[in-house]
Amino acid sequence: MPRREAVWSGQGTTPDAIEAALRELLVERHAENDKFVPARVLNMIVFVDRQWTGEIANRLRGVGRYHASRLVVLAHEPLRERLDARVTIASEEDPEAGGLSLLRETVVVELGEHHLDDLLTITAPLVVSDIPTLLWSPHGHHDAVSELLALSQAVLVDSVDEPVPRDALDRACALSGEAYVVDLAWLRSTPWRERVAATFDPPPMRLELRAITNVTVRHHPDSTVAAMLFIGWLASRLDWQVGRLIAHGDALVGEARAGGQDVTLRLEAAPELQVRGLEGLTLETSCGRRLRLDRGPGGLRARARDAAGEEREWTIPGASRGETGVLGEGIRQALLRDPTYVPALKAARAMTS
Repeated sequence: MPRREAVWSGQGTTPDAIEAALRELLVERHAENDKFVPARVLNMIVFVDRQWTGEIANRLRGVGRYHASRLVVLAHEPLRERLDARVTIASEEDPEAGGLSLLRETVVVELGEHHLDDLLTITAPLVVSDIPTLLWSPHGHHDAVSELLALSQAVLVDSVDEPVPRDALDRACALSGEAYVVDLAWLRSTPWRERVAATFDPPPMRLELRAITNVTVRHHPDSTVAAMLFIGWLASRLDWQVGRLIAHGDALVGEARAGGQDVTLRLEAAPELQVRGLEGLTLETSCGRRLRLDRGPGGLRARARDAAGEEREWTIPGASRGETGVLGEGIRQALLRDPTYVPALKAARAMTS
């Protein structure tokens, strides 16, 4: 049976030697069986503190079929003097008769502070040309990100990692001018946005979008930005002019101008929520309609009241994908383009100024 994994490692190595090892391992795998072919869809560069490489590796292993074709992990250890590397080429499965088996490549480069001046020189030979490259630095390192943007078409961020929402929104805005930004804080609100859009999609309901008077979003205490992005999405799609949010107790409150009426906005922290993202939301209209969505076992719990006062409840199954699912979707989004994120981002930023 063919080997499922081929490995090379080198200490005190060079980018050229690592790139040569990649080529040789690919040749060896193909020689074992000509049905082994390299996947060529997406590069992913991850700049990470070396002590957290295990955690990041576990997160990336969980994304399944959304794993990048070639993953380049730059493991930073400030005092390291030597450039060490490990290359792994693994097949998802053994080739079946008449079929192909895709090879996925992982390169881990351990580098130190003095290597950062040559970051592009080290990394450029390790990415496959002519396919998109996604850049992710889960522990900040903004200078390294700025350097590696020259190799990247998309950047993965998580705006809830920034302790100050305005700083997070400013950075995402700045990055969006240089590359396509995939924001995990935005992706966590996808099921909520989809459900609101579906509620108001029937033609008789669309007019009520212009009658929204109150929006309340409940969120994890660290996910204020995710709630702002949800409000920003509504504002950008419905042409609301948003004002600044003001702290009021444990909440942020503000208003948006929607045509001839005001919309009251309220963001409330939900300390009981154990995972990042939204805990619930409520939309009310001047016609008396009310939609409430809450996170619950098995999906979102929906409660709706129509203009006549009739109420109904139901569960939307499978709405939550978990953090692993959100990360997998983030990698997939690097190959797509969501035109609604940047307008929502700019509207959210306006609420902090």
